[in-house]
Amino acid sequence: MASPTFFCANWSPQSIDCANQGKRVCTACRLVAYCGPKCQNAHLSTHKKDCNSPLLSEAWKPGWVRQNRKPVFSGKIFGVEKFLWGNMPAIDILRLEANEGKDYSGDLRLLFAGEYPKYPKSFRLCKPDIAIPIASGDLRNVIKTVLGLPEAYSRPLSITINDVDFDVAARNTIMMMIALTVEPVEKAIDCIIHVWYSTFVRQSDIEILQSYVRPMIEEMCEKIKSKRLGAYSKTWKLDRGTLRVGMEKSSWDRFLSLLSKPLKVSVDLARTIRKKTMLAASRVDYRERTMCALSPLRRAAFAKFQEDGLLVPFGYPRHEFKKPNPTFFQNADRWPMQDSAEPLQGWPAEEVEDTSSGLASADIYGKLFYYLRSQLKAFLGRLSGLEASFTVHQFNVTELPKYIGSEKFCRIEVSNIMDEKWVKVGGTLGPMMPLLQTPNENPHATLLGLFMMAVDDTRTAEERSQPPIGTTVELMKLYVPALAEGEITSLYDPSLIKVELSRGLVETHDEIFDHYQRKWEFRREERRSGAMMKDKNTIIDKWPYKLKLNPNNPAGRAEFARRIGAGLTGKEIYAEWKRVPPHK
Repeated sequence: MASPTFFCANWSPQSIDCANQGKRVCTACRLVAYCGPKCQNAHLSTHKKDCNSPLLSEAWKPGWVRQNRKPVFSGKIFGVEKFLWGNMPAIDILRLEANEGKDYSGDLRLLFAGEYPKYPKSFRLCKPDIAIPIASGDLRNVIKTVLGLPEAYSRPLSITINDVDFDVAARNTIMMMIALTVEPVEKAIDCIIHVWYSTFVRQSDIEILQSYVRPMIEEMCEKIKSKRLGAYSKTWKLDRGTLRVGMEKSSWDRFLSLLSKPLKVSVDLARTIRKKTMLAASRVDYRERTMCALSPLRRAAFAKFQEDGLLVPFGYPRHEFKKPNPTFFQNADRWPMQDSAEPLQGWPAEEVEDTSSGLASADIYGKLFYYLRSQLKAFLGRLSGLEASFTVHQFNVTELPKYIGSEKFCRIEVSNIMDEKWVKVGGTLGPMMPLLQTPNENPHATLLGLFMMAVDDTRTAEERSQPPIGTTVELMKLYVPALAEGEITSLYDPSLIKVELSRGLVETHDEIFDHYQRKWEFRREERRSGAMMKDKNTIIDKWPYKLKLNPNNPAGRAEFARRIGAGLTGKEIYAEWKRVPPHK
């Protein structure tokens, strides 16, 4: 794909693709563009299926309405509870100019330790002496943070990315190796996008894995093949920075197997494996509930990605993508994520929507594709002017000090592991705060944590089931017209589903979070671990996804559509801590 070109959508697996630029949009859907009327007419029979989809109609109703039945929402997780894609918008965890200052000339050391791998709750509660796994998740916050650095900053930058989950650590390593070695950068960028998000990849992507990544892993495995079990690390000095990877010997062997002996899965079998999770018949009501929160054009794009799992523009040729992504298909009978996994949730909706997808202006996944291209191009370009070193670990957090040594960090990001469901505040601050720089070393050093479930975990089941009242209802009427016009006919009306999904965006939850802090004795845990919560956040707003614009104007309504479309609830809370002397 040539970077600036928005291609003609006239293609089929049996013909030669048109290589011209798309200059004539399909006005009915605005999802594809053609070079002219000849190609548009030639492609009409193929495009009709998408263009005439009922999902594009304002009158579309979910199946439970059409069939006059009660929808099936059991609340159960479906699929493997693993997070290979971020489910919160990427953030800059440094914000150097607002903290240390744009002229800061010290070294920067960052630790990304985020999404928590899903072990049974009883595992953590009954075995407090077990090493606590801390997980970084994917690379989106790393990329955003590097891009947030002032242009003038040229001091050493050290980034440590730890994830106890093998799949996440291996994928992060693969993408960093591609980012730091492959030329030209356009080749590296598209390969990273597809390894990251696409169910199937191209032969050229497989060749990059075999030519660039596999030899490095092979070299390490050869070096340690006769050594006893244990943890081993290897450092490579590469074109755009230094990369160090630390794993158990068994993980190194598994890594090499992933690359040298990938699971032999046919395209048809891979589609079937994914379909069992992403398009399960038993989950149709869940998918259509998600679509209740989307605009008609967004629904059609969502359905397309659900169907084929390729992160490319809507009209881009699919026939190049013939190889099952080896980082997804390591098991012959399961897709490695939940059916709710969604690439768009990992990036700021405003930035993605503001990205041009050419004349196909409704192609949201095309916008995401071009957005990722621009972000990765800027990321790789920025690395060329930095003295950057990256470390990818696959260790439990209690083992980290052994590999980090005396190193202290100016930022530590722990994502949502403080939620009640996972290790809570005490289980996080205890092992993490000693790794944070002291105020004497850096008065802006910060540990950043996210609470995704605190509001709902504090409310009783009865409180959570109560319908919105008072101010909440009046505000929701401005965003969901059917509520104001009395058009809602049942408890499962799509507009009411939309209200339930979005009411948290207009509600106030400060008192609930205060109660949550008392319930879990934040102050006691802070004293024990030598932490103090900041009165005012300096990295990201405490409630960053609350609606801020006037609902009576188009910008306010667009803000609402972005929030609900991204799956944000308004209940997401960011808290920041600095280090102080501990006391009992």
